[in-house]
Amino acid sequence: MTDRATAIRIAPRAGLVIAMAAFLGVVAFFWPFLVAPGKFGSNYAPPLIFGVLLVIVLCVVLSEIAEGGINSKALAMLGVLSAVNAAIRPLGAGTAGIETVFFILVLAGRVYGPGFGFTLGCTSLFASALITGGVGPWMPYQMFGCAFVGMLAGLLPRATGRREVLMLAVYGSLSGYLFGFLLNLSFWPFSLDPNSSIAYLPGLPFTEQFHRYLAFDLATSLGWDTGRAVTNFVCVTLAGPAVLTTFRRAARRARFQAPVEFR
Repeated sequence: MTDRATAIRIAPRAGLVIAMAAFLGVVAFFWPFLVAPGKFGSNYAPPLIFGVLLVIVLCVVLSEIAEGGINSKALAMLGVLSAVNAAIRPLGAGTAGIETVFFILVLAGRVYGPGFGFTLGCTSLFASALITGGVGPWMPYQMFGCAFVGMLAGLLPRATGRREVLMLAVYGSLSGYLFGFLLNLSFWPFSLDPNSSIAYLPGLPFTEQFHRYLAFDLATSLGWDTGRAVTNFVCVTLAGPAVLTTFRRAARRARFQAPVEFR
């Protein structure tokens, strides 16, 4: 295994489950643009989708364990990084958009692969919510927002040295805006007076509805998302080389993909 190879590869079945979970996550985020007004789903679909998504996340972990995609060593790494992220998140959350949870998620997704990054995003936010008492209807959105950040980090093109660190720093910055863009969808349909020009208005064409949402996102959270983006860029730039080296050294020593031999 080279330093730039994905340290934890997932089996095809686990990959299919992750793809299903990611697809349902996209549906859950963008339901205001997909659900027709006046239908059963307009009021009850989001909670039902959240429940299904949580079950799918559990299936992701169990499927990867069953298929060997996450063996005991990889599961231990997942637990350690989830605990670290849960512990450091309160250090920045809530202060001018500063979020300290993303740079580890980006770097771990880069080294250990998209499947591991997806699962780490979910477990990190779940553990953090339990520690801080942040359990609520927003939690599934946060879990899957971070899952997408970790998964996409594992899908970035190959690069080495300073180019890799710069690529990850730029991606970390963009992921700060992406996370905010997705999370705002969780409360936008319920947060404004319908008479507002940037409020969700059932029945509008997609283009006009999306234009309203873009205006809402820019007006309400651009500054907050910028704080998150800057934090991600600075953390990855400063700590990225050392953390990447540490993660890759741990992957070499753990030999996650080493074949099992019975004697």
